[in-house]
Amino acid sequence: MTTFHGNLEGKVAFITGGNRGIGLQTARDLGKLGAQVVIGSRDAEKGKAAAESLASEGIRAESIQFDVLRAEDRQAAFDYFEQRHGKLDILINNAGVQKEVEHLMPMNETSTVPPAILRETFDANFFTLVELTQLLLPLIRRAPAGRIVNLSSVLGSLSLHADPSAQIYGVKVFAYDASKAAVNMFTIHLAHELRDTPIKVNSAHPGWVRTEIGGKFADLDVSESSKTSVMLATLPDDGPSGQFFYLDNQLPW
Repeated sequence: MTTFHGNLEGKVAFITGGNRGIGLQTARDLGKLGAQVVIGSRDAEKGKAAAESLASEGIRAESIQFDVLRAEDRQAAFDYFEQRHGKLDILINNAGVQKEVEHLMPMNETSTVPPAILRETFDANFFTLVELTQLLLPLIRRAPAGRIVNLSSVLGSLSLHADPSAQIYGVKVFAYDASKAAVNMFTIHLAHELRDTPIKVNSAHPGWVRTEIGGKFADLDVSESSKTSVMLATLPDDGPSGQFFYLDNQLPW
């Protein structure tokens, strides 16, 4: 059974893409544990509405206008946390895109994926995730025990994609899958660099969730989508780092 460790009173959490879907559910569940949650939303009004909705549930929530693709927004996020909170305890790198198919299904169009789609996907899912994390890391170092959770996907597992018996074997969405595999490599490398610090870095597969990315055939409701991220955001001091999880299950790279 997935365990959430302790309460998060006094901790500050930033959830990118947090105004809807998995991000909003993650903000809600971290907030219920006592964290001050900050939602990053490309649409300022939608972010404000999401924060107000959480506040109506008794959650301490703030929102900032944030498009991970914009360097000025990434810098503004750093300035916001430095000036308002002086640190960042939890970073949930949730924002991402899937531009190849409307609904995830058995398919493989690797030979015809346009280079522009590859670049757009990697920009949103990988390059800017790395840039944001690098930028915010000094603030995470100021926290007593920082936690970085990179939203990946089981579709980023090379081992499962190569296994004909794996459930995902027929679902080959190349740009998306490759970007998530790259996120996993970042998780491994950053966790290794930070291995002698209190900071933990892990990748999370949220499950196959009925969102704009997951599509209508997914088997999980959004209400179930944050459990892995929250578990990794609340790991105890002796918890794992540099690993890939779905709930309590460690996934193969």
